[in-house]
Amino acid sequence: MPTSSPTQTPRRPPVASGVGRASAILASGTMVSRLLGFVKVIVFANIIGQIGNVPDAFTVANQLPNTVYTIVAGGVLTAVLVPQIVRASLHDDGGTAYINKLVTLALSILAVTTLVATLLAPLITRFIALGFSPEQLSLATAFAYWCLPQIFFYGLYTVLGEVLNARKSFGPFTWVPVLNNVISIGGLLLFAVLFGVDPNAERTPVDFTPAMTALLAGSATLGVVLQAVVLYYFWRRIGLRYRPDFRFRGVGLGTAGKMASWTFGMLLLTTIAGVVETQVVSLASGEGASATVMSTAWLIFMLPHSIITVSVATAYFTRMSEHASRDDTDKLRTDASSAIRGTTLLIVLASAVIMVCAYPFARVFGEAGFEQVQAIGNVIIAFLLGLVAFCVLFVVQRTFYALGDTRTPFFFTLFQVALVITGVLGCALLPPEWIAFGIALVVTVSGILQAILAAWLLRRRLGGIDGRRILRSLVKYFVAVLIPVAAGIWVLTALGGTAEGGYAVSGIVPAILSMAVIGSVMAALYFALLLLMRSQELHGFLTPVLARFRR
Repeated sequence: MPTSSPTQTPRRPPVASGVGRASAILASGTMVSRLLGFVKVIVFANIIGQIGNVPDAFTVANQLPNTVYTIVAGGVLTAVLVPQIVRASLHDDGGTAYINKLVTLALSILAVTTLVATLLAPLITRFIALGFSPEQLSLATAFAYWCLPQIFFYGLYTVLGEVLNARKSFGPFTWVPVLNNVISIGGLLLFAVLFGVDPNAERTPVDFTPAMTALLAGSATLGVVLQAVVLYYFWRRIGLRYRPDFRFRGVGLGTAGKMASWTFGMLLLTTIAGVVETQVVSLASGEGASATVMSTAWLIFMLPHSIITVSVATAYFTRMSEHASRDDTDKLRTDASSAIRGTTLLIVLASAVIMVCAYPFARVFGEAGFEQVQAIGNVIIAFLLGLVAFCVLFVVQRTFYALGDTRTPFFFTLFQVALVITGVLGCALLPPEWIAFGIALVVTVSGILQAILAAWLLRRRLGGIDGRRILRSLVKYFVAVLIPVAAGIWVLTALGGTAEGGYAVSGIVPAILSMAVIGSVMAALYFALLLLMRSQELHGFLTPVLARFRR
């Protein structure tokens, strides 16, 4: 790797340019991965089904690794690794010794956790899937034995990827999930060839043979394994060599441990809320929208967030950590404001378009009657009402992490979890067909209140967060999206997207074409109105894009 002379000041690219390039790399990889993720869900819906006992059994089991991993290490690694590695890079060895010790510690914890969780698969599955019948629970447990080893490899992927991000090698972390999705889709297609398709989920749990279980869950796990292992190749490309090092004393891991303890507590809270959600929504399994529909709706919710917010905020996060390590509060505040205003510019439009297109979107995920389309679409809409707040919260949370503060996020997460658990338990009293919608609405309302509290706490911490400018931009975005929403609803109605037998919900291809038309109309109107309003954020977004086209 080329280095600058210690007596010279290296010439640095413009700040916006660096973040823009990093965000573009992250966004492109995330976009391809998420699109393939949608293809995977569409294939799953057409082969296994969306509303039924078998798809819910697999969904619950395949979510268990994420649940356990999140409790043990998920966000802890993100919150701790990047800031600590950025600080460690100031050491004489560039942080290599510290990275080896931190990675060894993380992987040791993950290995023990994976072994224990896999041995306890029956207990964990029974605890989470309270509403399942004995046959459905037995199938979910069989799936869980195949899926729970994913915990270790999710952790390995996160550790290797976050180290690459801290070293400003952003591409691999977002591109390797493409391989995961390709493997999973291949496994589903092979399942269809060998065992046939069941888009209406008419198979019962007792119809599933061990071979069917192994292929469906095993291919999902194989994708996660390869996603993690491939990242080691990119470590070697940037000059990193991992050597296990179990000598943890005297290298400053105590600071990381204190940070991790608060983040662990925060993740434990969110996981408890997630378990309660799964327990309550499983009461509707076989009768209405349940775990699989919730998972699909959340995937749609996360699409714009992952492509836009995560891509921008991840690129800013490394730089914010650098500013925080130098106690440069002004630049940290500026970056947080820029990240919020830049992401919400597109998130407001994305959430509006997907809400208007919710029914056609739901139709894409399998052969379903209009009642099922409505059930899935309503859950999507309920989640998307909170997307803007969710993205603001993501940036605010990462700003606290850059400051090395994981204590404050714990407390505003505690506030949100208390609201979620109370509201979700109340949803158990709803008719089965409305339970999933009620849970999604509870999550949205609590998330909005959490974002407001978190922004207020960050304002106190930094002595201001450029709040007037952020609020002015948000008001401008919401005003600009009103006419596009009205136009989108008109086009949706004209295409029959709100009635049974309408063109927009008559099949997968008509649904996709309808969404393309609606999205194009809404985007054109939204950007035109922002141009008339002289939006500085839109100008900042369009300038590099237009410059690239001119070149």
